[in-house]
Amino acid sequence: MTDQQPEYWFPAKRYSWGWGPPVRWQGWVVLISWLIAFFSGVGYFIARRSLLHVAFASGMVILLLVICYWKGEPPRSRRGK
Repeated sequence: MTDQQPEYWFPAKRYSWGWGPPVRWQGWVVLISWLIAFFSGVGYFIARRSLLHVAFASGMVILLLVICYWKGEPPRSRRGK
């Protein structure tokens, strides 16, 4: 039996709660794709004077959080020494 650790795309932050920058190429692809889709979508809705940009932005943030929970290191609150 081998004790292989899972290969997380997003490591837990060193201090506080959440995730840090991606450590694998898959994480970078997700993050860059998400940023492009987020700013394109928000810009599209704002240019048309639609309040749907709020719902779109909220949905995109929830999507990124789901991906980070799924492919990231389990987050926990960390404090300095």
